Amino acid sequence: MTAIELRDVTKEFPGVTAVRDLDLAVEEGEVYGFLGPNGAGKSTTIDMVLDLVRPTDGTVTVLGRNATADSVEIRRRTGVLPDGFAVYDRLSGRKHVEFAIESKDVDADPDAVLDRVGLLEDADRKAGGYSKGMQQRLALAMALVGDPELLILDEPSSGLDPAGAKDMRDIVREEADRGATVFFSSHVLGQVEAVCDRVGILREGTLVAEDSVEGLRDAVGGEETLSIEVDDASDAILAAARDVEGVSRVDRDGTTLVVSCESDVKTRVIDAVEDAGAAVSDFHTEAVSLEDLFLAYTEGDGPTGTTERDASTGGDDPTEGSVEDDAATDPEANADAVNGTDDEDATENGTENASGDDGENDSGEDADPETAGDGFVRSDEVDE
Repeated sequence: MTAIELRDVTKEFPGVTAVRDLDLAVEEGEVYGFLGPNGAGKSTTIDMVLDLVRPTDGTVTVLGRNATADSVEIRRRTGVLPDGFAVYDRLSGRKHVEFAIESKDVDADPDAVLDRVGLLEDADRKAGGYSKGMQQRLALAMALVGDPELLILDEPSSGLDPAGAKDMRDIVREEADRGATVFFSSHVLGQVEAVCDRVGILREGTLVAEDSVEGLRDAVGGEETLSIEVDDASDAILAAARDVEGVSRVDRDGTTLVVSCESDVKTRVIDAVEDAGAAVSDFHTEAVSLEDLFLAYTEGDGPTGTTERDASTGGDDPTEGSVEDDAATDPEANADAVNGTDDEDATENGTENASGDDGENDSGEDADPETAGDGFVRSDEVDE
């Protein structure tokens, strides 16, 4: 089954097209890295998957269901770590996780969830006293409640130290191993490269590349850098390396030859250097980094080619740093996405929204995150 599918999806805001004719498919059980520069349309795409905004054209299907018509059911089967997650300062970490368990109506041990993200010893502290990294771990714990079929992680390593980032990567792998699908958006390209099966790169609302990291390397050109330590870095030795077919450049750094070449000619380069009379004491290679690939595609040098967008597509993604994005940082506004709650959950906790519905409407307009059945218990309504 395809876990996430967008077909011919366009999202327009007044004066700007944030996403244009987007086709995207994330298969069940894969870890999919979603990349793009600021303003590319990533936040808008994620918001459409979560039914926080609705497409102008096209269809969004999540876990085999229509993202608009079945948004409540989808959220119950989805764990979300939003970018800029904000805690309730007066509630403990344990209270946050207990509420996520209650909201999803699952049988889970809050201590086990907190222990998994390294917060068990601080579970009874008020979350307002947590560091940024601890708050991020708490958000991940809430997303993991109920063993969701789909995890949507937006900048999951934000605020984490190296140990925390490693823990996050390990959890992503564990979730994939149990069969969950992970949709992983990040600017930390090394994190993406370490855990993702495939990568999609969004530019100006359009998917400009999609493949494994190795596949993207091959498409860009796939050259590697070969560094060879030699006892003789004379011009004759450099010339011998340059003469090998598949070598595009040879530089000298002291007694090191730095060779840019196709990945399958490295052995021939070393043989040519030795045949020319140099003794090789060491060598190592560096593949094209994901950062290099990212820049190649987002700055217009990718093999698919891109054109400047017209005036109707100007500027940044309007949901990045705007009203919709603010909803992602407001714990009251985005709790339905994090916890999968609807108005029934909200009523049980004394927080039914003013409209009395779950935020869906029949007009095709965007669901209002302020009235979408926020479901998150108010801090003044919970015994601390």
